[in-house]
Amino acid sequence: MKRTKNRLRATASAAVAVALGAAALTALPATANAAAGGLSVQYRTSATGATADQAEPWFKVKNTGAGTVQLANVKIRYYFKADSASATYRFACSWAVKGCANVTGTFGTLANPTATADRYLEIGFTSGAGSLAPGTDTGDMQLRFYQSTWASLKQSDDYSFGASQTSYGDWSKVTAQLAGATLWGQAPAGNDPTDPPTDPPTDPPASGAALFDDFNYSGYNDPKISTHGWSVRSNSGGPGVPGATWAPDKVTFATTSGNSIMNLETSTSGTGESTKQTEVLTNARKFKNGTYAARVKFNDAPKFGPDGDHLVQTFFTINDLTAPMADDYAEYDFEYLPNGGWGESSDILYTTSWETYQADPWVAVNQHTEGRQSYNGWHDLVLTIDNSSIKYYIDGQLFGTHDAAYLPERPMSINFNQWLIDFGGLSSSTARAYDEQVDYVLHVKDQVLTPAQVAAKVTAYRGAGTTFEDTVPNS
Repeated sequence: MKRTKNRLRATASAAVAVALGAAALTALPATANAAAGGLSVQYRTSATGATADQAEPWFKVKNTGAGTVQLANVKIRYYFKADSASATYRFACSWAVKGCANVTGTFGTLANPTATADRYLEIGFTSGAGSLAPGTDTGDMQLRFYQSTWASLKQSDDYSFGASQTSYGDWSKVTAQLAGATLWGQAPAGNDPTDPPTDPPTDPPASGAALFDDFNYSGYNDPKISTHGWSVRSNSGGPGVPGATWAPDKVTFATTSGNSIMNLETSTSGTGESTKQTEVLTNARKFKNGTYAARVKFNDAPKFGPDGDHLVQTFFTINDLTAPMADDYAEYDFEYLPNGGWGESSDILYTTSWETYQADPWVAVNQHTEGRQSYNGWHDLVLTIDNSSIKYYIDGQLFGTHDAAYLPERPMSINFNQWLIDFGGLSSSTARAYDEQVDYVLHVKDQVLTPAQVAAKVTAYRGAGTTFEDTVPNS
C-alpha cells in the first residue's frame, strides 16, 4: 500500500523566476584595472555531465593587484542558459574557506540574452569574509545551484560551464568586479557585468547549521557524550530477539592511525537472555531535510565464535510512531544483514524510506532498494532529503531514489544500532560477538550535498582539528 498525498514543504531557500530569450554571443573585454586593483578567478567543476542534478561551479578569487581588496566589494558572475522560461533556481554553498555564511548567491536576468546565456548567478561576500592581501586568494568556494523542482538541468549550452575543467585554472568566462569596475573575464555580448541583479539573494541559510561528530570519546560513560546530545541506550524494548538487553558497556571507543572510532558490539550465546545489543542515538529529534552522512564499517564475520546469526547493522534517522498507521511517522534506513534474514538467505543491504506501519497485524508502507552482495568493510553512506525525493548513496554512487510520498513531516533523531532479528540463521549455544564501527557522522541542515562535498566538509573539519560541532537548532 502506497500513499500518494502531496507532502512537499517549502525550504529556507528562496526560488526566483526570470524570463528566457535568445540572441547572438560575443565577448566583452575585461577592464584593465580599477584604482590599481586586480582580480583573477579560477574555476573548476565536480559535476561534468552535459546534464546534472545540479551545477557545481567552484571558485577561487585572487588579488593580483598591489593593494588590499575588501571582499565585500567583489562580485563574480557565472552565466548560464535557463532550462525553460519558467525555470526557477536555488543557490547553495557547500563549503568555503571564508565560511558559507559569508558567501551570497543572487540570480539575475541578462538584458541581452544570447544563445548560451540568458541568466546569471552572482556571487558576493559579506563583511565577515574579510579582505585579500596582494597575491592571496579566497581558497575553495564549493558552490552549487539547481532547479527548485530538482529536475535535471542542462549544462552543455551554458556559457560559463567547462566540462573539462576538473581542476582549478583561470577561467575568463566568468566576470569579476571590484567596486563596480570589471577587472576580469568576458561577459556574453551586449551585457554589462555591473548591471544590478534582478532577483533577491537565496541560499545558503543564514545559520549554516550542521552536526559533526568524530566520536572522540574515552568510553560509553564519558560525560561529553551526553553533553554533545547523544544517548547510549540501556532501556528495554525492541527491535531484536525477545529477552535481549541493550548494553551500554558494549559501546567502546578506540583510536586507529590517529583517528577515533566508535565500536558497537552485539554478543549472544543463542538465547534472548544472553543477547547484548547496542544502540547510540541523539537525544533530540531535530533533524529533517538536508544531508546525512556517516562512514561505517560493516562486518560479515564475527569478532569471535561461530558465524551465521541474522544480524542487522545500521545507520538511520527516525521519529516516533504516535499511533498505528500514523501519517506523520518517518524513518530512513541503511540496514546491512551480513547473514541474511527477513526471508533472505545471504548478505543484503537495504535502504528504506518509511511512510508508516502497523505492528499487529503487520502492515508496512515504505519504499526500499536492495543490494544483494557483500558490503563487508568501510563504506561512505550518504542520505539526502529535499522537497522532492530521498536519495541514498554508497561510496559516492547513487544507490536508490525514493518518492516524495515518503518525505518527513516531523523532525527525527540520528541513530546507529546493531541487533539480532532471530536465531534462525544459527542454532548454537557457543558465545559469539559481532562488531559495527563508525568513523564519523555529519548532518547539514536544509542543504543537499554531493558525496564529494560531504568528503570535503569532513576533511575540512578534521583539518581544523574540530572533533565536534552542533549548530542545528532544536525544533
